[in-house]
Amino acid sequence: MESILLKDIIQKPISGEWGLEDLYGTGIPVLRTANFTNEGIINFENVVTRNISPSKLKGKLLQKGDILLEKSGGSDRQPVGRVVYFDGQADKYGFNNFTSALRISDLTMWNPKYIFYALYANYHHGGTRKYENKTTGLHNLKVDLFIRSFSVPYATLIKQNEIVKKLDLLNHLENVCEVQLQKLDELIKSRFLEMFGNKEYSICQLSDQCEIITKGTTPTTIGYNFTTDGVRFIKIENITEEGKFDTAKMMHISDECNMIMKRSQLKSGDLLFSIAGAIGRCAVVTNDILPANINQALAIIRLRKDAQLSRNFLFAVLKSSYVEKQYKGLRRGGAQLNLSLKDIGNFKILLPPESEQENFIDLYKQVDKSKMAVQKSLDELETLKKSLMQTYFG
Repeated sequence: MESILLKDIIQKPISGEWGLEDLYGTGIPVLRTANFTNEGIINFENVVTRNISPSKLKGKLLQKGDILLEKSGGSDRQPVGRVVYFDGQADKYGFNNFTSALRISDLTMWNPKYIFYALYANYHHGGTRKYENKTTGLHNLKVDLFIRSFSVPYATLIKQNEIVKKLDLLNHLENVCEVQLQKLDELIKSRFLEMFGNKEYSICQLSDQCEIITKGTTPTTIGYNFTTDGVRFIKIENITEEGKFDTAKMMHISDECNMIMKRSQLKSGDLLFSIAGAIGRCAVVTNDILPANINQALAIIRLRKDAQLSRNFLFAVLKSSYVEKQYKGLRRGGAQLNLSLKDIGNFKILLPPESEQENFIDLYKQVDKSKMAVQKSLDELETLKKSLMQTYFG
């Protein structure tokens, strides 16, 4: 298939302006890489305003169909070069100097969204990595070299429009699924408050119901390296927001290391709760995960055999706003919040009758089943989108 170099499709890349602090709230809204999402959509929340002289803004206010290219930022895990498609109000928004705007030269030949999707697909295949350089910790994109080198598969405008329509539809359906998942989460939170928020129940400290509350460590700090197989080693990133285990990138440790780290060996039924970084991730350990161990960013909560709390009810409570308010209230100064084991033990937990705990668990399971179905649809849509992008853009 014939390909056309990006430099022959777009005008000269437009550089951004940052300007001065907007002291009076009369400045220009300026988009930053903080407004980029990994889905290629601009997040218009928390857009800053800056004081920029009109002479510097000439020709630099964004137009519908402009593509913003991240030219500075990223990390070792996330390469620089993300793109987002601008479909906001024309002649209103500027963009900062960590980004460039790409504007199509001939709209009778090219659909801007088609070019965006070509760039988006290339980025998610790691295509910008070879155009990176690193200075003072930042990853910078060699924009001119990238634009001179990157090519877009040629298609007639009619074909481009067809491709864009298909990919837009998939994005729309993915968004519908995301909204459904959010609403199901909100349903659980609202039903929790409805069932327990306005009633007087006994309240206990979590530690009173526990056999142990402890945490793990990092094997390298005690002289052991990770292995390719053996005992599973669970980190925060191996626990999804829904409370499932993602084993795809889970690391392992040796049996010997696991024995040394005896304190944090997991048992079926243990609850894991993240106490650093993405605080609040929670999961229940099941037999299929074992044997397993954890690092110091996760706490093990092991209930007593005679605990008045159902394990599944406690899981739901730990993921609820009831507990979230407690740990967010512990924020200490400006530092990133980390929780201690004592903080976990001090969580105040409701103790409704066993029958009411079971009623809530039944509801939780029904909603969780619905979430799994929606998540399956979302995964299938994502797989289809990746397949189509591979077909269209290579």
